[in-house]
Amino acid sequence: MAPTTSPPRIAVIGAGPSGLILHLTLVKRGVPSTLYEREPSPSARAHLGGTLDLRWESGQRALYENGLEAAFKAVSRPEGDEARICGKDARVLLEIIGDRDVRPEALSPEIDRRALRQIILDAVPADSVKWGYALSSVTPHGDGTHTLAFANGHTTVVDVLVGADGAASRIRPLVTPAQRYFSGITGAEVVIPPDVVDRADMADARALVGNGTTFAMEGGMMINAQRNSDGRVRTYAWFRGPEDWPLPSDPAEARAVLLAKFEGWAPVLRKFIEHGADDGIYHRPLYMLPPGLRWEHVDGVTIIGDAAHLMTPFAGMGANVSMLDGLEMGLAIAEAVNAGASREEREVAIKKAEEKLFEVSAKWTTITATNMESITGPDAPESVVQAFKRAREIS
Repeated sequence: MAPTTSPPRIAVIGAGPSGLILHLTLVKRGVPSTLYEREPSPSARAHLGGTLDLRWESGQRALYENGLEAAFKAVSRPEGDEARICGKDARVLLEIIGDRDVRPEALSPEIDRRALRQIILDAVPADSVKWGYALSSVTPHGDGTHTLAFANGHTTVVDVLVGADGAASRIRPLVTPAQRYFSGITGAEVVIPPDVVDRADMADARALVGNGTTFAMEGGMMINAQRNSDGRVRTYAWFRGPEDWPLPSDPAEARAVLLAKFEGWAPVLRKFIEHGADDGIYHRPLYMLPPGLRWEHVDGVTIIGDAAHLMTPFAGMGANVSMLDGLEMGLAIAEAVNAGASREEREVAIKKAEEKLFEVSAKWTTITATNMESITGPDAPESVVQAFKRAREIS
């Protein structure tokens, strides 16, 4: 049925996984949408952010339902779906090597964030994504419309505003007073360049990471090292500490401080800190929103992704749930618009999509919070090994 009304003016704030998928879902179904991103270009921060394992029913589904199955397969790494769990002595307690012959639904291929962004950008009109648009203010008009003002001087009025603008969302206060809070876990990201990873003296570290990820944890601390598609190894060194734990800005001092925190850990694990690039060390305190967050629907505005359910990375589902948000919200809006729905009918559709979001995000934010306590608890790594076995049905 052809639309009987003019299409709504739709703005998506934030070009992370959720915003990109929402925008893609709308564009693929003939619904105009504009995506605004504060970063200056698609190549900004190209090497920041870890690789993602996309699950069949969420992250992969969001791509496949938008015609990107082939594009995903071309840049993803099924072999990256392997993991090793050990304690601080680096003795491997559990090794998970995926069977490449199993049905696709059982695999969670890895994809770098920059590659994920690019295959989506390649599938939407270039002029529908506005780079260098940092949102400075939002003015509600009381009728569901909002005026957006950007730091570059641009202003626009929209009928549907979707905040996909991450942990420190500027849109979230329009629907809920909830704020992100410090999880109690802090630390650093340390990146080892490919040429260093390939050195002879790094052979034991390469073997421990393999094609995927190594999780080493004990005594409330964790080293998580993961291989990226270009061969670099990205390491997260986390521990319980204060939100304002100071990481020195000088790279040598930062490495020394981190190594002191991980004193007594196996030499092979300490290599993931020792060999970090001078320009690849970042402070990484972890934040979260209250698990199971809900809000009463507000006409003309909603939030998805980390803006709606920020969680720590201890279930590996943040990006997956965010991409599912974008798909489900996009499908709901597109169906309403293409059916010629009135504003009231469109808001009902958005509210129903929010209810789906609440249900899925409640499940995974709760699981993530439980995992966080287990990983940093007194029984790790044994408790985590048992949790992995239950999750993967490994006897």
